Amino acid sequence: MQQDTLQRIKQRYGIVGHCEALDRALEIALKIAPVDLSVLVTGENGVGKESFPRIIHDHSQRRNKKYFAVNCGAIPEGTIDSELFGHEKGAFTGAVDQREGYFAAANGGTLFLDEVGELPLPTQARLLRVLETGEYIRVGSSEVRKTDVRIVAATNVDMAKAIAGGKFREDLYYRLNTVSIAVPALRDRGADAALLFRKFALDMSEKYHMPPVRLDEAAQRMLLAYSWPGNVRQLKNLAENMSVTAEERDITPEVLSRYLPVESNHTQLVAVGRATEAHSFENEREILYQILFDLRRDVSELKRIIHQRQDAGPHGSAHPADNSGLVLGGSHAAPKLNKADSSEVSYWEAEEVSDEEPAAPRSPEPPRSGAMAGTAASGMSLEEVERTMIQQSLAANNGRRKAAADQLGISERTLYRKIKEYGLE
Repeated sequence: MQQDTLQRIKQRYGIVGHCEALDRALEIALKIAPVDLSVLVTGENGVGKESFPRIIHDHSQRRNKKYFAVNCGAIPEGTIDSELFGHEKGAFTGAVDQREGYFAAANGGTLFLDEVGELPLPTQARLLRVLETGEYIRVGSSEVRKTDVRIVAATNVDMAKAIAGGKFREDLYYRLNTVSIAVPALRDRGADAALLFRKFALDMSEKYHMPPVRLDEAAQRMLLAYSWPGNVRQLKNLAENMSVTAEERDITPEVLSRYLPVESNHTQLVAVGRATEAHSFENEREILYQILFDLRRDVSELKRIIHQRQDAGPHGSAHPADNSGLVLGGSHAAPKLNKADSSEVSYWEAEEVSDEEPAAPRSPEPPRSGAMAGTAASGMSLEEVERTMIQQSLAANNGRRKAAADQLGISERTLYRKIKEYGLE
């Protein structure tokens, strides 16, 4: 579609912006307008969904007929059927006269059902029948009536979740969603936020004969970086508020910050995630695991040194048989300083205790062969001792990692990480 056609549509309906996703939504609306199909417009609150049903109606074969917009979320559940389909006199308390309802009033034209995701289930069943057969029954009546109405619906509800939760009929969803138009959120429209602010500020200036407020370059960057949870509606409110209350006409970041609401932690995390596109809590957890492991290793090394000094003989030499360093699992998870330390929880075990995984059951310590005792006594580093014990346990269990983990008294996850760390794969 040519850009001049889109520009004329934007000017006619007061749409501002050059976002590709917005242009695509307008193109779909213009293409589907002459074809008499149901349309579902989706998008967050405040993005301007209400403009699209009007565009569709004005460019359809029904443009000379009536157009009605109904906010389904604003009508009480007890009266929504009466509002849409009408009622007979005496159908319920307060029904002192007949009412034709919107489906009768809009016959031959277009009916825009805003917030259609808020419709109660009984009303959804009635609406489905109208879409399938063009027939409906007034409340309190048994007479079947006909109507010829094109339905354009809009919602900010996640329809997939609503269907899964039993709050919206799947068959009605597919009837409404013959053609879908997705309206982008303001945070996804790039520089359009600055253009919209300028438009709203100029509108206020012309309407109330006051100098327009203008954003300096730094304030524009701050405006574009904001997440705009209320979308265009929130931006318009901010521009109008600043136009009236701001003493300065040239808006700096300091002035703008006084009008922008503080974003919640959740919103900030979402914004950071979009900006980096690589943020991962999994990476943070791995970093935390690495810090804890390094701390455990340092503490173990410190205890080993103290252990050597306490066991030193008259000539200052340590007893080699006790200088075994860190032994995996069992009560030998860390070198003992004294009898009081014998009940201390192993560092491996403490590292694995979390809300996600209970501590692994502790199996008896694997038997230490003469070769292993000699290795421990030879002054090897802690890492070499751990690596050797993992190798021996894997060999003793024919490479079965679960059995080796049980024998070592650690979880499989810890064993897998150690195998990767020591290159034993």
